Amino acid sequence: MEASHYTAIPILDDNGLYFGTLSEGDLLWKLKATPGLGFDTMHEIPVVSIKKRMKVECVAISADLDDMLALAADQNFVPVVDADRVFLGIIRRKDIIEYYTRNIAD
Repeated sequence: MEASHYTAIPILDDNGLYFGTLSEGDLLWKLKATPGLGFDTMHEIPVVSIKKRMKVECVAISADLDDMLALAADQNFVPVVDADRVFLGIIRRKDIIEYYTRNIAD
């Protein structure tokens, strides 16, 4: 997260399926709630055991732009999955705004 400068990242299962999103806040709450846990031992905690405070919805690759826009209003990014829920990537809110500015504003 530090290297990418993202404050939240998608979590994938072993098959590449979108599982959820982990935020910096989730990590901080876990640190606060777990006595003895620190930055040096955080790698020992399975990601799936960390409570997620936000439910970040994903969209199918075939979704309408309006569906994605509705999600982006409440999320910094929208995960995109295929028909089998395999994670394909993310679309950032910034990218959506730039797209609308270039293609729809007039």
